[in-house]
Amino acid sequence: MKNAVPQAASLLLEKLLLLVHVRALPAGAEGGEPPPAASGYYDTSCFRRGDLLEVPRTLFVHFGIYLGDNRVAHLMPDILPAFTDDRRQIQRVVTNKRLILGVITKTASIRVDTVEDFAYGGSVLVNHMDRLFKDRVLGSEEAARRAEKLVGATAYSLLWNNCEHFVTYCRYGAPVSFQTDKFCETVKMIIRDQRSVLASVLVGLASIVCLGLAPSTALPTIFITFVLWMAG
Repeated sequence: MKNAVPQAASLLLEKLLLLVHVRALPAGAEGGEPPPAASGYYDTSCFRRGDLLEVPRTLFVHFGIYLGDNRVAHLMPDILPAFTDDRRQIQRVVTNKRLILGVITKTASIRVDTVEDFAYGGSVLVNHMDRLFKDRVLGSEEAARRAEKLVGATAYSLLWNNCEHFVTYCRYGAPVSFQTDKFCETVKMIIRDQRSVLASVLVGLASIVCLGLAPSTALPTIFITFVLWMAG
């Protein structure tokens, strides 16, 4: 495959950002607080309690479960629940700093926000994943009740417990993340391409030239190259 390694590396970087759920702040925003969309910006008359909502972004899709009355339950990385039980503080819109620290510390909360705060200005798609699960779709009320029962602080993992796992558990009965699967396939593609072995050797030699020959430079070069060679 032509240029497979550069393309795979680029996709891998994009998926890292995808799983972190980093949201770019609008120009002029201060303190990391995003300006909420105007109330009534979204027509919620077509949403039904228990619907699975998707908000496509540049590099990822964010998911939530509609609870009715303009409320959406969704899982967000957030450091704040680790330090306080003050619901008023926690319920404020999650800033990028809170989000990134939540990812690093593997802390999150399943929170209920308005559709406007959940969508963050993006377009909202409804139940697009149903076609992938077909007859495994649970009742709408069951999906909503599962989401409501899980609201609160929770552990977070980029790969094993993100917003997609939450909604697929609620609506289909099994926590699944297609975004995670695609990320893992990208990693496998990079490892299997033997040109990654050459790349690891070149990077290792460059580190040795710049930092000198030492266990901290030589051992990683040998170990990583060996692992890539054997896994390819």
